[in-house]
Amino acid sequence: MPPDMTTFDLVALLWFAVIWLVYTIGQDRPWSWAGGINHHLRRMRVIWIRRTLERDIRLMDSQLVGHTMNSVTFFASTTMLILAGLLGLLGNVDRIYAVADRLTFTAKTSPELFETKLLMLVAIFIYAFFQFTWALRQFNYICAMIGSAPAAPLAPHHRDALAETVATVMTHAITALNGGLRAYYFALAVLTWFIHPWLFLVTSNLVVVILVWRQLWSGAARAINRHIEILNGIERPD
Repeated sequence: MPPDMTTFDLVALLWFAVIWLVYTIGQDRPWSWAGGINHHLRRMRVIWIRRTLERDIRLMDSQLVGHTMNSVTFFASTTMLILAGLLGLLGNVDRIYAVADRLTFTAKTSPELFETKLLMLVAIFIYAFFQFTWALRQFNYICAMIGSAPAAPLAPHHRDALAETVATVMTHAITALNGGLRAYYFALAVLTWFIHPWLFLVTSNLVVVILVWRQLWSGAARAINRHIEILNGIERPD
């Protein structure tokens, strides 16, 4: 442990880890936040794949999946570039530390603590990279699942069962994608640790507040909530 790491540094770091873990658990569980965007999208994916299996031509659906795969690939590539930059900083840490130490708005720390903060960022983006690549892998599974589905029309019970399996894998893929994107937000909070541990603590809380607001009370959340209500009114058991 760096010799100048204070008790408040440790408290802020522990709180950061706890709040990220608690938010992730609360967000990614199937039962979580019944009024949130992610909860509604789980239901929406089942309806989407059910409609997909009713279509003779599924070109539009493959394009939608391909668009999401391109987004995941973009973030995975971007994360690799960020990691390369961070590793470059670690390779020149003495020079970077000297520049940062001259800045008036950054906390004065030892080189060891400065390296610890950089390593924290490296660890977060390694985690993000694994999340993005796992999401991409699962989207490839989805392509195989949709491609192997029998041609329409299907018996309702077969259609619904296949829709559940494809939508479940898609939800796992999106969950991994969300986990990678979430890492970017929390990495921004870690950046403020270079300024002051108080700011690190405040920013960690602010990140969670923003994410919760987007999930539950944003304009998009209200519109999606209304959309799923309409879909549920349209959908009727066969």
